[in-house]
Amino acid sequence: MEASLYLHIPFCAGSCGYCDFYSLPVRPGGPGLEAFIDALLGDVRDYLARFAVNRVPTLYLGGGTPSVLGAARITRLLAGLRSLLPAWPEEVTVEANPESADAAFLRACWECGVSRISLGVQTFYEPSRRLVHRVGEGSLLPERLSLVSALFPGAFSADLMSGLPGQDETVLLRDIETLLAFNPAHISLYALTADPKLPGSPPDDEADRLWLLGRDALEKAGYAQYEVSNFSRPGKRSRHNIRYWRMENWLGIGPAASGTVIDDHKGTGLRYTVKADAGAYPAPGFAEHDGGITFEFLDRPTLIKETFLMGFRYTEGPDRELFKTRFGTEPEALIPRTVERWRKRGLLEGGKTALTPGGLLLLNPFLLEVFEELG
Repeated sequence: MEASLYLHIPFCAGSCGYCDFYSLPVRPGGPGLEAFIDALLGDVRDYLARFAVNRVPTLYLGGGTPSVLGAARITRLLAGLRSLLPAWPEEVTVEANPESADAAFLRACWECGVSRISLGVQTFYEPSRRLVHRVGEGSLLPERLSLVSALFPGAFSADLMSGLPGQDETVLLRDIETLLAFNPAHISLYALTADPKLPGSPPDDEADRLWLLGRDALEKAGYAQYEVSNFSRPGKRSRHNIRYWRMENWLGIGPAASGTVIDDHKGTGLRYTVKADAGAYPAPGFAEHDGGITFEFLDRPTLIKETFLMGFRYTEGPDRELFKTRFGTEPEALIPRTVERWRKRGLLEGGKTALTPGGLLLLNPFLLEVFEELG
């Protein structure tokens, strides 16, 4: 079986005010990380065997902040993975935050076969960084971006955020201009949802306007939008994330990670989620069923809904051939009325079942209509 691999490293140098991912504070290179790597590698070995995985096209280390592992530990983890995987994946991504992505860590990633670094920039504007409790000083960003762009030229991604407290049009456009000077291959522009815990956040309509302004600036600079929040240079899309949007197999490993394995012949799937508890990791194996891992059977109607939910985030829409293989029909055959209405409005592509750029802005109401028609 072919499956991508996601490893969750649930450790951070601090807690940012906007983050909902499972993470724990730890100082870079702190105690307990060696045992965690051992547990992670043990699970990789066990999961690959359980699902008879013979090909891993993409590998993604996320979190949390994988860069808090430091150079020696990331080297040990990646070397361990190389010894366990059937072959080294075609795309290997490691997330990093500037405060811990030093030269030694980045060089270790490069030497161990990492092909993409995803750097959490968010903003260069120090007042906004402080308001969301962002770890590290904004003044460190140019140095770390220079290191990343030198070691991974044309092969790194950076995250920016719009709608941050204290952010206005001038700040956002300056953030984009500053980032573009380092020539990232890929940029994720995330819209921060207004949160009463974060004073100074712009109202929803202003936050929406800022995101659209950022989108237009990125597209003008040659970054094509290919998913709701993702933009890339030609040929530089994230292959790992595309597998999520196409609902292809992936194994999630680590506390709070989840995996989804699909039977293409039956049009059903299995999802599992590891307990979000690093103190109890590794969770008991699949056979023990004592609460360390929860399971969900995805029947045909559920998998169809999830395929639409994920697929319409992608500018290519749900993969037609894969959809037909799994469900025995074309995507539009299941939602003909919705397809007709949205095409008449110019919000759905004519030659493929995919939302136009204007349609992507209305993804949620579109999906509501899809689910109503599916029943």
